[in-house]
Amino acid sequence: MARNPFDQFSKQFFEEFLSPLGQVRINYEIPGEAKFVDIWFIPSTPLETVQQDLGILNRIAQTPCLLEPYRKQPTNREIRSCLYKLYHLEAETQREAKREEDKISEEQLPRLWIITTSCSNRVLQDLNVTEDETWGKGIYFLGKILLTRIIVIDRLIPTPDTLWLRLLGKGLIQKQAVEEVIALPTEDSKRSKILKLLYSWKISIEVAREMDLEDREVIMNLSQAYLEWEEQTERRAMERGLKRGIERGIERGIEQERQQLLENLFLARFGEVDPQLAGIIPPIISLSSQEYAAFLLQLPSLSREDLLTRFTS
Repeated sequence: MARNPFDQFSKQFFEEFLSPLGQVRINYEIPGEAKFVDIWFIPSTPLETVQQDLGILNRIAQTPCLLEPYRKQPTNREIRSCLYKLYHLEAETQREAKREEDKISEEQLPRLWIITTSCSNRVLQDLNVTEDETWGKGIYFLGKILLTRIIVIDRLIPTPDTLWLRLLGKGLIQKQAVEEVIALPTEDSKRSKILKLLYSWKISIEVAREMDLEDREVIMNLSQAYLEWEEQTERRAMERGLKRGIERGIERGIEQERQQLLENLFLARFGEVDPQLAGIIPPIISLSSQEYAAFLLQLPSLSREDLLTRFTS
């Protein structure tokens, strides 16, 4: 099954930014259970040097945690499902510690972070949540023993600490966050990384067979990031070209970007990039600019069989 573009983006997002701080497992299957955790993070031991400019993500990464991002408000059933995953992972953590004759303190147990673009007052009241001033508005805690927190993106205060989470939001909140990323210094490595992910997200939506109003809004929000990434890619290609020979440098830069983009598009469209799909990427990369642009426009209407027939020699 093809992945939802937001689902794919959110997992790549957390993997990119949390990997330097520990181990990130995507679609982690709970041992013995037919349940998958979107993102399962285990911090390094000892903890890596804190990167202050990651804001709230730094604080989240201080303990093992499950991250469950939602593009829409989760239903009651989805919230209970998240809790189910948390407690099964806690049990597995306790069993593993027992096998190693170790003890796990409350502070070492995994936390659950449900991250949603919005959440009604009614749902928050039903969950009986509380706020903690040290975390700021928009971050809610269930009862202490439940080890569960909910981040409501449209209630976060727009500060540098919340920037990376607000990119997962909707409408004006996301648009403002994208503008803040673009305003970062060009030498900031995080700026380049997130622009690349936003670029891929926009393309993944555009190659989907159908787009709703929300998808079109996301595309509008990401358009500026898309243009910025194209300009940045061109500048980098030129810089590489000056060092290695301008023509070959630009060509190799374009090839690398096409390779990464095609892998993301195939992943979004078909759910995986198996050996057959990987095998047709080189001939697609070698297309002229005009042929390549035409191919991207045709991709939403091409089946897997069409692609293999057309590009398999």
